[in-house]
Amino acid sequence: MKKDKLHIHWYPGHIAKAEKQLKAQLSLVDAVIEVIDARLPLSSSYDNITGLLGDKPRLILLNKADLTDPNELNKFIKILEEKTGFPVLKSDAKNCKDLNIVVKKIVELSEPRILAIMAKGLLRRPARVMVVGMPNVGKSSIINKLTRSSKTKIGAKAGVTRQQQWVRINPQLDLLDTPGIIPMKQEDQIRAKKLAFVNSVSENAYSNEIVAKELLAMLEEKYPQTVKDFYKVDNLSLEDIAKSRNWIKTGGNSDIERTAVFILRDFREGKIGKFILDEI
Repeated sequence: MKKDKLHIHWYPGHIAKAEKQLKAQLSLVDAVIEVIDARLPLSSSYDNITGLLGDKPRLILLNKADLTDPNELNKFIKILEEKTGFPVLKSDAKNCKDLNIVVKKIVELSEPRILAIMAKGLLRRPARVMVVGMPNVGKSSIINKLTRSSKTKIGAKAGVTRQQQWVRINPQLDLLDTPGIIPMKQEDQIRAKKLAFVNSVSENAYSNEIVAKELLAMLEEKYPQTVKDFYKVDNLSLEDIAKSRNWIKTGGNSDIERTAVFILRDFREGKIGKFILDEI
């Protein structure tokens, strides 16, 4: 990889393995909760999600909504609902106020399959759902949030590997406690770098310095004053930010790597501001 150019790769072997694992998990459930990073409401959603999930109903959960501008996010919610035909809800892992709404909605989406099972003469059972999404969008946090009020494991079911554990959320809902990782086959490098910004790409796939430069360039285009005010600089460059924070190495040179790491951390933790990086 060239020092001055960002290019992120995914490997076919990893993708094939992830697809196989996800399809095995999907066969166990009635519906899915698709978790999307609210800062990337389009870029962190899988293009071929319908092909991947088949006819499974899904609830789209925009996680980390607390790190975004709520008015701007509402516009994307309308777009996603029109595009997919499925309900879209905002969420963040720190707040449990939306918990009942999420549970109620996913149970509703599972009901047609439950009724179909009952029509075959079987007894009603709780809906079975799982959480899916790209890496690091907060799937495990959502699972932890849903299971916080109930730690009752109901164990492996017939035909399910011993590693697959279920948690009884309430009498109507069982949750598979293993998140399904949507494989990332991505040839669009603009989208790839956005995923790197929010840490949905392994750090082994890119240079912090290059990604931080790309992030600053995008933030300067969309939210210039907010970022300049946060770092107290007139020019959004790694050099200027390093000098403003007095991050200087022995010999007087700016510590660019340290600066890049802190910029990425500041953005990912919402310290700089509340941003959405996708365009409508």
